[in-house]
Amino acid sequence: MNQVAHADRNQRPFLLLCATVAALAAALLVYSQTKAFAWDEGFHLLAAQLIKAGRKPYLDFCFSQTPLNAYWNAGWMRAFGESWRTVHAVAALLTTGAVFLTADFVFTRLPITNWRFAAALTAAVLTGLNITVFEYGTIAQAYGICLFLTVAAFRLAILVPDREGWLLPAGAGFLASAAAGSSLLTATAAPVLLAWLLIYNRTGNRWAKFAALVAGALVPLLPVLWLSVQSPQAVWFGIIEYNGLYRQVDWPNATRHKVEVLTYWIDSSQALTLGLLAAVGVFFIVKSDWIRARRAEFYLCGWLAAATAAELCIPHPTFQRYFLLIVPFLAALAAVGLYAVTLRMGNPARPALPFLALALLVVLGLAKSLYEKREVYTWPYFEQIARKVDEVTPPGGMLLADEQIYFLTGRRPPSGFELADSHKLELLPPDVARALHIVPKSEVDRRIAARGFDTVATFEDDEDVLAAWGLSRHYAHKSEVGDCSVYWGRVPSQ
Repeated sequence: MNQVAHADRNQRPFLLLCATVAALAAALLVYSQTKAFAWDEGFHLLAAQLIKAGRKPYLDFCFSQTPLNAYWNAGWMRAFGESWRTVHAVAALLTTGAVFLTADFVFTRLPITNWRFAAALTAAVLTGLNITVFEYGTIAQAYGICLFLTVAAFRLAILVPDREGWLLPAGAGFLASAAAGSSLLTATAAPVLLAWLLIYNRTGNRWAKFAALVAGALVPLLPVLWLSVQSPQAVWFGIIEYNGLYRQVDWPNATRHKVEVLTYWIDSSQALTLGLLAAVGVFFIVKSDWIRARRAEFYLCGWLAAATAAELCIPHPTFQRYFLLIVPFLAALAAVGLYAVTLRMGNPARPALPFLALALLVVLGLAKSLYEKREVYTWPYFEQIARKVDEVTPPGGMLLADEQIYFLTGRRPPSGFELADSHKLELLPPDVARALHIVPKSEVDRRIAARGFDTVATFEDDEDVLAAWGLSRHYAHKSEVGDCSVYWGRVPSQ
């Protein structure tokens, strides 16, 4: 078996690989500008908009994430305007970057020379056309940036064992920590890289590299530390308490939902194929005669996937889309698994047929998912609602709406209304709720019933709730925009 350490990138197969990734980038960009949407990203876009306007997360409004992705999005808004399209395009390009780095890793590090191109294509397709990567790596939430940062940290980390100096380990630590600073769902990446480095370092002082990685990892934490100095209670609540204690509030079926998420892979052809091929790949690598250094790099893929998957099982509730963060690492192992299956069942000298069969399965799985979700909400639909709201709401008028509408209209939500999900926190002491910028649902209901808003845009369809609010009595006008009802023209109190 040929174990040449690196493939030549100045050759036709690599150029074809780049062309394939470019085609995947085009598909991701088109989807990001047309159909890509998730309800929760409205809050992320609103948070970035508020940051751009000079407000601070945790200190000025309730924020339930680590902050780097919000600041990242705010930076792009400052450069190109407050548009979801810009943020989506950047996310799609970051996801493409993760696809390329994954495919390039397989192309340059796989010891099986005649399978490098096919295996790299396999990794690219399994990552870029994965259903959850395609649908959620193109939105304003932190998935795109976390995919790129974790894979980039991995690519730097595998160079560290054979290199002197502190720059590479510091860079790997910085990238992994920046991913965690964008979403805590990637918090295990930096510790895994640290442990791997201590075990597999071959050149230079491993403890000096360890220290450099830790030092690099501290840099992305500085914004959180700076905010914590100003309000430790608000930052601790937003990052730790809210996610650890309050996410399941007012969710009676949270446990059942979590079980359904953790067993979803049984019904998913993509997830089953990816997981089984990755397992076969690991088994093949363990039994192979590859040099230890090369096996160690692929083992790191397994370590990162396993540690992140274990972490993703902890949130209560958890969500299927969280697991897209392990897809690139499983895809690299699955590319080896496809070779192992071909070796076992046929002629490994001809990789085109098994690759094409797998690619067809992946494409069909994605196409089926997109077709089934063709009628879901999109940002152009919310833009219709925003236009109606702007039409009927006076300048400076008080608006009650979801985060998407606040963002699109550029109207600032009342204090405590920046995160709609926080309204469910009814049991917080009033002084604590005020300090954390939280308005409980009972107070929201009271303000609605008291005609506290010039315009109300709501998706509420519960007749009892609507009757308690009295919107039809309190407002002279109503317009339906799809599933959203817009009320305006307050009727004076009798």
